[in-house]
Amino acid sequence: MKKHIKQMQVSLVIVCCLTLLESCAYKVSNKALEVKAIDQNVYMHTSFKKVDGFGWVDSNGLVVINNNQAIIVDTPWSEKDTEELLSWISTHGFTIKASVSTHYHDDRTAGIRLLNSKSIPTYTSELTNDILIRKNLPVSSQVFSGDRFLMLNDLIEIYYPGEGHTKDNLVVWLPENKLLFGGCLIRPVEWKSLGYIGDANISQWSESVKNVQNKYPVINKVVPGHGNIGNESLLSHTIDLVEKR
Repeated sequence: MKKHIKQMQVSLVIVCCLTLLESCAYKVSNKALEVKAIDQNVYMHTSFKKVDGFGWVDSNGLVVINNNQAIIVDTPWSEKDTEELLSWISTHGFTIKASVSTHYHDDRTAGIRLLNSKSIPTYTSELTNDILIRKNLPVSSQVFSGDRFLMLNDLIEIYYPGEGHTKDNLVVWLPENKLLFGGCLIRPVEWKSLGYIGDANISQWSESVKNVQNKYPVINKVVPGHGNIGNESLLSHTIDLVEKR
């Protein structure tokens, strides 16, 4: 009996150690690319980068599916993660149709060169493309102008509300899901500050968010460029952060 109890204790220790190892492995692996379904035909990809002064920072983008065709909204934060995202798309039986980047920072555009090398159409606004050219960064293969652009049989609407986090920041609206990808114009509820503002237009930011509120008065879900998914209250939260600054 005592021998049996001892064997059980040893087994329990082994299980606990394995559980701890699995937990530690997860804590390391969560710095790798993550992809999860967040709505019908909509996935969120999240990549990570260690940023000076901020530590590990997550960055969100979308993969939107229609008839097995995939549009990437913002590339992951590195070419490696972009390659992994392409592999995920292929493994799930989808065909990559194009990407669109919502502003020029590398958490939105780091994968453009890789996608271009694979002849995958990459889209940016004319304003974003001009900035990429000036900064001698890889540029998109396709450019659109104006404050509204439609993709994937009008299932994706790209809207320029004005300056905020950057002068070229865009948002993406999925009308069938009533889902807004706010990009870096919109801040998550857990953030108590605006984060990086080195390229921001603070005086215009609130007005640009209000333009989004007026454009899309009924929103079911909001995906910010960083942090947790929320609802339309993230827009008011962002305005509060700007006005309290």
